[in-house]
Amino acid sequence: MRDSCQCSEHDSSQPSLHQRIASLQIDRRQFLRHLVGVGVLTTASTIAPAAARAEKKVPKALVLSCIDYRILEAERYFLSLQNLGGQYDFTALAGASLALSGMPHQYDADAFWDQLDISYRLHQIKKVLILDHQDCAVYKYKIDPSLAENPELELTTHTEYLSRAYWAIRDRYPDLNIELYFVNLNTEVKQISPLAKT
Repeated sequence: MRDSCQCSEHDSSQPSLHQRIASLQIDRRQFLRHLVGVGVLTTASTIAPAAARAEKKVPKALVLSCIDYRILEAERYFLSLQNLGGQYDFTALAGASLALSGMPHQYDADAFWDQLDISYRLHQIKKVLILDHQDCAVYKYKIDPSLAENPELELTTHTEYLSRAYWAIRDRYPDLNIELYFVNLNTEVKQISPLAKT
């Protein structure tokens, strides 16, 4: 017994599947030209708006942060709340404010001054934000291994080095606004007032 599907004989007046596919085929060169044209057009249309958007954003500040991955998300969120979302130059040095005092190495301080000078000259930034953080390994390594165990001493120590950084920047760039912050690992960001210059 045959299945219930009745297959009709091939109608010779209709083009075969192979003939229909062949009629759709175009020359390989035409296809590549078309593909390249679409690719260039697509690429240009996606790059042009991005370039236009980039031209509109002008950095307002230079941000100095530690390299510690644990605070990056909190910092990014905090900076967006400061109306800096994407409009800042970013420099990360182990220890942040401690790096300006030449720790762990003098070339870290030199790198910061180079970055600040470039940001100031090329982008005409108006302020510098320095973000230190709780439980910084560089502070523990260079200052006191048990520093993070005493939150009050830790904050006092960071305040001292943040203040040194503040006055060092103020001496070189008196027209810049300088903001100091301490980021807790629970993502709380506390503004630090600089100590009097010594």
